[in-house]
Amino acid sequence: QVQLVESGGGLVQAGGSLRLSCAASGRTFNTYAMGWFRQAPGKEREFVTAISQSGGRTFYSDSVKGRFTISRDNAKNTVYLQMNSLKPEDTAVYYCAAHWSAEVITRGGHNYWGQGTQVTVSS
Repeated sequence: QVQLVESGGGLVQAGGSLRLSCAASGRTFNTYAMGWFRQAPGKEREFVTAISQSGGRTFYSDSVKGRFTISRDNAKNTVYLQMNSLKPEDTAVYYCAAHWSAEVITRGGHNYWGQGTQVTVSS
């Protein structure tokens, strides 16, 4: 089984930046598409972004496109989420996810997920 551990969350002022990291335990990291979801209090889980196995294709929700960037380093079994121009509306728990298909991740699917990391953006 693949284990995912997120880190990098915290408190940041509006307009600031954070970089989240997700470290995977398995040897087959490069066989999985990866992605990020977020969930704010009182709201349903929301797809944020996904990236293909090689990193050649990326997908973003309309709410974060142009501000967030997903990337991966397969040699380090790590996926990153660079978050720029943060808004209070971005406040949520962010979860790392893995699946065989990046397209499925965009539809909310995942085979593995992490424990989440809190991102809070103050106004």
